[in-house]
Amino acid sequence: MKSLLDRPAPTVPADSLTLRRGAARVLIDNWTGTSTVPSRTLYPHQWSWDSAFIAIGLRHLSVRRAQRELESLLAGQWADGRIPHIVFNPALPHDAYFPSPDFWRSSHAGRTAGAPTAPETSGIVQPPVHALAAWLVHRADPEESSRRGFLARAYPRLAAWHDYLLTRRDLGGGGLAAVVHPWEPGMDNSPCWDRALQRVEPAPPDAVHRADLDHGHPADRPTDLDYGRYVRLATDYREAGYDDRAARHGFAVEDPCFNALLIVSELALAAMAHDLGATTAPHATRAEELTHRLVTRLWDDTAGLFRARDLGSDALVDERSVTGLIPLIVPHLPPDVVRRLRETLDGPHFSAPATRLVPSYDLTGHAFDPKRYWRGPAWFNTAWLIHRGLSTHGLEEDADRLRQGVLAEAGCSEFAEYVDPTTGAARGTRHFSWTAALTLDLLCADPKEPTP
Repeated sequence: MKSLLDRPAPTVPADSLTLRRGAARVLIDNWTGTSTVPSRTLYPHQWSWDSAFIAIGLRHLSVRRAQRELESLLAGQWADGRIPHIVFNPALPHDAYFPSPDFWRSSHAGRTAGAPTAPETSGIVQPPVHALAAWLVHRADPEESSRRGFLARAYPRLAAWHDYLLTRRDLGGGGLAAVVHPWEPGMDNSPCWDRALQRVEPAPPDAVHRADLDHGHPADRPTDLDYGRYVRLATDYREAGYDDRAARHGFAVEDPCFNALLIVSELALAAMAHDLGATTAPHATRAEELTHRLVTRLWDDTAGLFRARDLGSDALVDERSVTGLIPLIVPHLPPDVVRRLRETLDGPHFSAPATRLVPSYDLTGHAFDPKRYWRGPAWFNTAWLIHRGLSTHGLEEDADRLRQGVLAEAGCSEFAEYVDPTTGAARGTRHFSWTAALTLDLLCADPKEPTP
């Protein structure tokens, strides 16, 4: 069989071809045989939204492998519908990553909630970008997808995932999905969570075994205090059997990015249903209702972006973060909201001096740190989402400028996890899978590709 590196590429300039081959090499090197690790060192298992982004890029190399990426993740889905944020590789020792399988104890502690007996997983979730990824993978080769029954098998699992989020996770009663741990919105260490985390008593130091510091620089990673709070929240959730109704959530937030991705993925489910000959109306209606709730509950017109809502105080979080810009990806936002979001992107809070990417936190904010995880660095997945949002609303010049920024920074940084927005310096781990995958997508995707 032809090597993935030798697959035909679109007609592109030589430097783009070199970038494409480099991105493909990252994905090949990080492939385990069933899925792709984000990083061989720092993140050696399978992560939920990482795999969705990875599948989006892999479809340009091998549709079959992209399907398998998502199918291996769905193999860890719980009976209650949740897709866990980590599916653990049983071949690795427990000390390869913390919190490890023996911390989460999913097959035992999560039995009532429907955790599988194998594979072992974590008990929390990540943003629901999976249906969008599955739809894009299907559209890359509909005949292959139909032949393997990919869509028919993925659709009911993804529908159950959304049902879980909109029933068991509607903790605020406003119709939006809530996250119950800072790791769930994917922007783990964002200043948006600081105030809510102050209410959480950290776990004792001997309960925390930080394998991340074996491979990541302490200046890039969350502090020990924050990590202790993360462990406390995960421990309490585990002790409640991962039961969202029984647990007393010390942290509960409605996050704009999380819910925006749920909306777009509902539209993807509608598109899947159409291709499968099922009714699309429930998903389209749900997406419309979620869009209204997103704007009603989380939009701040004065700031020109969406804000997270802390359900502990039932107040919007007074921080500007990239999570508040990602709802651009929602196709039916009010025109005034789109206009204000574009203005905010171009304004002083998010116009980085050394890169065309978007910083993860307000450049002028009190907690801005250009190096530390999600407290300022610019990430490639959030740039990809904003690029897609700009294109969705016909802002092609802005979208192309961001696309060029992603491609330039990905190549210069050796496909880094993220970059310092004030200098452009690579930060975090290198040869990061979603950076490579989304670089491939921006190099190869058809700009006329239909949006679900």
